[in-house]
Amino acid sequence: MPSLKDLRNRIDSVKSTKKITQAMKMVAASKLKKAQNLAEKSRNYSSGIEDIVKKLVISGEHLEHSLMGGKNREVAKALIIVVSSDRGLCGGLNTNIVKKARLLIKKIENENKNISLLCIGKKGYDSLSIFNKEYFNYTKKVINISDIDYASLQYEGSNIIDSFNKGEFEECYILYNYFKSVISQEVKTERLLPYEKSNFEMDESEEGIFFDFEPDEEEVLSKILPKNFIVQVYKAILESKASEQGARMTAMDNATRNAGEMIDSLSLKYNRQRQAMITKELIEIISGAEAL
Repeated sequence: MPSLKDLRNRIDSVKSTKKITQAMKMVAASKLKKAQNLAEKSRNYSSGIEDIVKKLVISGEHLEHSLMGGKNREVAKALIIVVSSDRGLCGGLNTNIVKKARLLIKKIENENKNISLLCIGKKGYDSLSIFNKEYFNYTKKVINISDIDYASLQYEGSNIIDSFNKGEFEECYILYNYFKSVISQEVKTERLLPYEKSNFEMDESEEGIFFDFEPDEEEVLSKILPKNFIVQVYKAILESKASEQGARMTAMDNATRNAGEMIDSLSLKYNRQRQAMITKELIEIISGAEAL
């Protein structure tokens, strides 16, 4: 049985932990509002440009571009972009995305394809590099998600597209946490390159649409297809940032509540033990007085 001093130290320790988790919850709540607004605003633009690309791909069988998949195109290597967070203490957010990434890696391995991994966020790299270190053979292994803005992503996105055009890989996937609510995040897997009909959900009403290109077909595709790739990756990053803050806020709220319950339990144990010691001392005093 722990002594009163041990229980008192334990209570003080848990109280300190509770203060930290409470502060982290408040910081996450303040960051969440901004991250959530950015993620929700990006959805309209990203879905709009994706819808245009979808209609082009579905209706334009005659269209030719290096980012559009050909009928006889063989896939020998795939690039997987995993978007996680730079820091932990956000529940199972990073664990869930790493699990999904490993399932995708296993699926691609079964198709006898080579794999390259690129992690946006340190936590994803820390977990995946333990068992899949050989797949980090791309020019960059990890990019800190906190360092990325749209301007820097344009540069990185252009490098990925150049690598695709050079034939360093033939398809590209992205995994990220989609922000549904503060307590709910969903891991999504999307195939970004090449642009094919199988990448999109088909709607019969959208088939057979004719497009008139201005100034010309080649110039329009060379602008909109790379732009859409960069926008979709940026959307995934914004969704992941919002998911991280939501998951951290929920995790710290649960930790604060658990710390409070532990303090109550330890205080009850401390008071009972203290009362038992007082009672024992009283009995000894009374017994001694009666003996006299």
